[in-house]
Amino acid sequence: MPASHATTFPVAARPDPEEIGSLIAEHMGLEGPLLPILHAVQARFGHVPGEAHGPICDALNITRAELHGVISFYHDFRERPAGRHVVRICRSEACQSVGADALAARVLDRLGLGWGGTTPDGRITVEPVYCLGLCACGPAAMIDDEVRGRVDAEALLSEVTR
Repeated sequence: MPASHATTFPVAARPDPEEIGSLIAEHMGLEGPLLPILHAVQARFGHVPGEAHGPICDALNITRAELHGVISFYHDFRERPAGRHVVRICRSEACQSVGADALAARVLDRLGLGWGGTTPDGRITVEPVYCLGLCACGPAAMIDDEVRGRVDAEALLSEVTR
């Protein structure tokens, strides 16, 4: 896979509180700023670090439980950094009917992961997704930002492990 397609995040060792504050401030003028703030924080750090929770809650006058509810509800938000490659396997009924369950089981088993897990070397994260819009070409998967149809476990694993 060309390096330009790899999912990489500029992850800081410890998120700078001033940078977190700046990201929050940039979005406070929006109506309903929570999701834009979370997207901005994740875009910067590759995940929504715990260090950002307090400042976000304080700025928006919400509880940590409310924030956690939003982060855990939306599948795109992560509380830990993702691997260098993110593999999303479609879990919709259309893809399940043409082998997505077997595909997922094979990939997760070969990598020794559960859903949302990242390999110990930080190379690959595997996540479920509920429709990639390739219902006629299932099973479907997304490798980094590229959608694939009629995915075979061996080809998928070969692509992300080279």
